[in-house]
Amino acid sequence: MSSSSYDFNPQDYPEPNAPFVYWQLAFWAFLCVVSFFTLTLWYSQPSWTYIAPILSQSILGLILTVVMERILLFTWHRSLIFKALISIGLVVAVSSLWTVLRMYLFETMTGEEHIWSEFGGWYFSGIFIFISWASLFFGVQYYDLLQREHRIMLRAEAEARNQQLKRMHAQATARDAQMKMLRYQLNPHFLCNTLNAINALIECEESEKAQIMSVKLSQFLRHSLDNIPNSKITLENEINALNLYLDIEKIRFEDRLKLNIDIEPAAKQAQLPSLLLQPIIENSMKHAIAKCEDGGTISIGAHIVNEQLVIDIADTGPGIKIGKSKLQSVIGRGVGLKNTDERLKVLYGTAFSFDLSTSENGGLKTTIRVPFEPIEATASVE
Repeated sequence: MSSSSYDFNPQDYPEPNAPFVYWQLAFWAFLCVVSFFTLTLWYSQPSWTYIAPILSQSILGLILTVVMERILLFTWHRSLIFKALISIGLVVAVSSLWTVLRMYLFETMTGEEHIWSEFGGWYFSGIFIFISWASLFFGVQYYDLLQREHRIMLRAEAEARNQQLKRMHAQATARDAQMKMLRYQLNPHFLCNTLNAINALIECEESEKAQIMSVKLSQFLRHSLDNIPNSKITLENEINALNLYLDIEKIRFEDRLKLNIDIEPAAKQAQLPSLLLQPIIENSMKHAIAKCEDGGTISIGAHIVNEQLVIDIADTGPGIKIGKSKLQSVIGRGVGLKNTDERLKVLYGTAFSFDLSTSENGGLKTTIRVPFEPIEATASVE
């Protein structure tokens, strides 16, 4: 709004509500004290005759300024120039009236004469007093409005922080739900394959192997249930859990399955999502070991490069055609690799890589790079 316009928007000028009555009383009480020490005592007139006019002029001034306060509050929503003109006009008019009345009271109460010739001096002090009062009024009201706006801003900031925390909590909840969904998609797939293998052993009357496989399956599922889907464990514990799975597969494939595990000591303490490698190994089992009459070899390697954990998993199977898109490469190898890629996206955003290539033996090579997050203490996997 332009300061020269008489049009106004009430929202631009909030209504002041400071308790000005206390400031009124303090202002005129202070004037009484100042008048007593600078006039009454200075002229050696400390009698009730001269004290009474001081009290009466302060009471009169209090009444007049209460009227001024009501007028100024009534015009509060008008433009700045309008309020300034009204304030100046009130100061001139009210100080004139107050000066005339206080001089009359002083003359009546003290009996002194010939004071009207000094009207200019009395009037000047009156203007100065009411200008001081007006300055106090506007100072108190604008300070109160400033404090109110500050409190509103603080409440708005607090509300914004609360909303941000709620959004972060909702995002974390959604991420946890997504992680659980991705993890729990893998367990039924693996469980179905293992149960089919156990059923085949029973049909072949190899009950001892079926029993051993059932125990191994129970141990693996227990580890799966004991680990939260979005939690991280050390690579050492991940390899131990992976061995539980491989023990099951060794019963199925016997000598056809060969393993080559080479883990750098420092890499063993790196953290990564639990059961991250199992679907990749299961994928190699299905496409590399099971489809080859002579079986094959699965190699697992891990080392630290430039503060990153690099995990290589390669098999000696037929491999796949590696396209330009990583997801295109995953299509022929089932849901396991695709879910692994999605889990890494949820946990690391863009701070990871998941690459597929052809190994030296012609099979599939999977390379995972994630930030190296070491941990001192690790929990053993039962």
